[in-house]
Amino acid sequence: MTNNTQGTRKRKATRNAQGGGSIRQRKDGTWEGRYTVGKDPGTGKPIRPSVYGATQEEVRKKIGQATNAIDEGTYFEPEKITVGRWLDIWVEEYTIGLKPHTINSYKGIVNHRLKPGLGAIKLAALFTPEIQSFYNRTHKGEKNKKGLSAKSMKNVHGVLHRALEQAVEIKYIRYNPSDACKLPRVVKPKIKPLEEYNTAAFLKAISGHKYERLFSLALFTGARQAELIGLTWDCIDFKNGVIYLYRQLQKVKGEYIFETLKNDKTRTITPASTVMQVLQEQRRVQLELRLKAGPAWDNDGGDIFENGKKVAFENGKGLVFTQELGQHLRHNTVYLHFKKIVADIDLPETRFHDTRHTYAINALQAGDDVKTVQENLGHHTAAFTLDTYGHVTERMKRESAARMEEFIQGLKNL
Repeated sequence: MTNNTQGTRKRKATRNAQGGGSIRQRKDGTWEGRYTVGKDPGTGKPIRPSVYGATQEEVRKKIGQATNAIDEGTYFEPEKITVGRWLDIWVEEYTIGLKPHTINSYKGIVNHRLKPGLGAIKLAALFTPEIQSFYNRTHKGEKNKKGLSAKSMKNVHGVLHRALEQAVEIKYIRYNPSDACKLPRVVKPKIKPLEEYNTAAFLKAISGHKYERLFSLALFTGARQAELIGLTWDCIDFKNGVIYLYRQLQKVKGEYIFETLKNDKTRTITPASTVMQVLQEQRRVQLELRLKAGPAWDNDGGDIFENGKKVAFENGKGLVFTQELGQHLRHNTVYLHFKKIVADIDLPETRFHDTRHTYAINALQAGDDVKTVQENLGHHTAAFTLDTYGHVTERMKRESAARMEEFIQGLKNL
């Protein structure tokens, strides 16, 4: 017998002694598999945890994963795993396919909220009252710490619920204990679009500013800040007068990354002709800056990554809005310039996102149908657009009343 054969048989014997499994079908039609992880030190009897699945193949796969982990020394018993350990596993292994920005947000909630509050509890011993108590403490605040808003609590709950739902799916726990938790009521903040006279003041204030054209596009297209910062020239169709939006530039862990749009909903905007003229002017200004910079011009806009690789723009297809030497703009820099401008015109509470609301209200006032506004904004549904902008300004109310009065008077003359 060769040494290789002896080694193979020895490994098989070890595997059968610790890690071997058996599978059976239960009365309810599901399948159960059991595998050996060692011996109870008190009784000497084999420890044989169970895994469950809808099919025999699913159970066989789970047993294989467990026994491989035993062989590699990375196995842990599901009933002993803590909430903190499971959250780490869930973030690393079960959030694939999500945007880097979203994963980073989940990690922040896990590390700064969920693990400090619930991490030490055994996953199998986590029940609704413990979660509810944690939610209540976090919302109200404790030890001189300000509590989280209702919206933030909804985000915390969303992450925990998804993680526990995955634990249910792989049979680590039998049900999701966060299902029955009660959350504080989220009061939707009142949107604050710019009124006409404020819009006129804003346009006057940005005249000649280096970000004038970026701010104008925000005001007249409803595009988000990250969408405008990530806008590239190949998305501008001057011939047909349209703008194609399919990605945004986000900052994740210190790196700038191209991501798909919110809701993964690409969109084509047909803006007012003035907007296309603004873009023509931006192209002219950028060409002047490029000629002035010469070899110092950064053709790739700085360090931008997409799908893990550094982006290299083809000639003439780089970023629309850049710094003086071609690098990408930074979100915080643009925002601080915006805040200074609105403060100078006595609108310190105005946010960059309010330009998006302003566009939506103005579009509706101009007679655009809700479906068109929804598509231009990239909302998931027209119902969401209606819910967000279903209220009307005083001017729209007066115009509606005037149209009804005209209709009533017309009936009298029939």
